[in-house]
Amino acid sequence: MKNIIELNDDNFQQNIEQQSGLALVDFWAPWCAPCRLVAPVIEQLAQEFAGQVTFGKLNVDESPTVAGTYEIRSIPTIALFKDGAPVDGVVGAAPKAMLADMIRRSLPKAS
Repeated sequence: MKNIIELNDDNFQQNIEQQSGLALVDFWAPWCAPCRLVAPVIEQLAQEFAGQVTFGKLNVDESPTVAGTYEIRSIPTIALFKDGAPVDGVVGAAPKAMLADMIRRSLPKAS
């Protein structure tokens, strides 16, 4: 998980909301079986999109303030942020191809 930032209530603003570019955040909890299924997918995407997208994981049980701010009601919720604001996302254990497409749609177009 070297390419994935462990996010919490204290560092979320600094690492996600105040950053430019794309960031993908996995809202999860250790007791959530679908969250455990999606974790390796997030790790693969973090390697594939290294240098283009910031990746983070936020444990909703340990960081209720951020989870509440973004109205996370079901987990896993995978949220895509652009320049600090949420722009896309999916609830549930989405397949890798779906998440990769979501990222690619938001990447700057090559000229």
